[in-house]
Amino acid sequence: MLRFSTAGESHGESLVALVSGLPAGVPVDQAFLDRELWRRQKGYGRGGRMRIEQDRAHILSGVRHGNTISSPIAMTIANNDWKNWEEILPVETGDPAKHKAVASPRPGHADLAGSLKYDFPDARYVLERASARESAARVACGAIAKMLLRTLGVEVASHVIRVGKAELSHPATWEEIAALQSKDEVLLNCVDPDDELKMKAEVDVVLRTGDTVGGVFEVVVHGLPPGVGTHANWDERMDGLLAQSVMSLQAVKAVEIGRGVTAAESFGSAVHDAIGYDNAGDGKDGDFTKFSRERNNAGGIEGGISNGEDIVVRGYLKPISTLRRPLASVSFATREPVKAAYERSDVCVVPAAGVAAESMVALTIARLVIDKFGGDSLREMERNYTGYCDQIRAY
Repeated sequence: MLRFSTAGESHGESLVALVSGLPAGVPVDQAFLDRELWRRQKGYGRGGRMRIEQDRAHILSGVRHGNTISSPIAMTIANNDWKNWEEILPVETGDPAKHKAVASPRPGHADLAGSLKYDFPDARYVLERASARESAARVACGAIAKMLLRTLGVEVASHVIRVGKAELSHPATWEEIAALQSKDEVLLNCVDPDDELKMKAEVDVVLRTGDTVGGVFEVVVHGLPPGVGTHANWDERMDGLLAQSVMSLQAVKAVEIGRGVTAAESFGSAVHDAIGYDNAGDGKDGDFTKFSRERNNAGGIEGGISNGEDIVVRGYLKPISTLRRPLASVSFATREPVKAAYERSDVCVVPAAGVAAESMVALTIARLVIDKFGGDSLREMERNYTGYCDQIRAY
């Protein structure tokens, strides 16, 4: 089974990422890995921290001569800001007088709940691990998963469909979404330039007022054959696994598969994707079967199983909880009313959250692919995958 974990704090020395369960022989592209980390750092509305960090993944194990060797892959991502925090957050006892307490919990953060849970006198240690800085390590893990999926012709990409009240005005094609991934300048990662400018205007408002703004991103998996995932057990369904993985990202408060939200207020005849069949030839290039659907309201998943259409997952991101114009809170020390603590932060992270969600989706899909097709080496997996695709084409 593909497994991954992360470690590290927001202002610690480095983040750590660990991935295990990959077959041997998967090509690992360092430039691609670092570009994925770069994409996570970009987007209009990011804060000053992103001008300090230049994220690069340092691979310690599991990759030799440019390929996976089946053993766990360990990576570190240095925090350049650590030099400003070494005496504030030392591993050793250090000087308590230099501790930088988070003296009043910030509404919307894990500050108060975490401090109560772990019996901390302030929220510093909670903030350090709950921070979205941790998602950089997830992106490194997700980049490795993407490299495996690419060998099978499966791609994962994201785009932004809403920031505040500004929304993408038309459905995006896979080609439009995929093209965004190679752009060297990232504004808000929207496929429509005019709609993107409207989204930028939403960010400009909160930049002026000291507020923050959320939005909606969409992750698309392209090229996955039908039959990945299962309906057999509740905890193995693809839609459930994807929802949990995306919901686990900081600030994501809702997840939608396909058109799940609008489906809830529609009649079944307008929701379910009618099935067709092309009996002539092999159908269109790239099709896995002769069965087809004219639309994809199901988001590529039926009964917890991929159906051959694009997998479509949307994440609904709340506004960042740290406001330059802080909300009301209470002092940890005196229990008196105060303004919430302020830590340097962003005002909009919807594009970055989309990149992090790509990684979570890629890791989930890669896990299900490994479960289905197996193989200790990439060549073995590719044989199994090709044989299965031949089988379903002949169905």
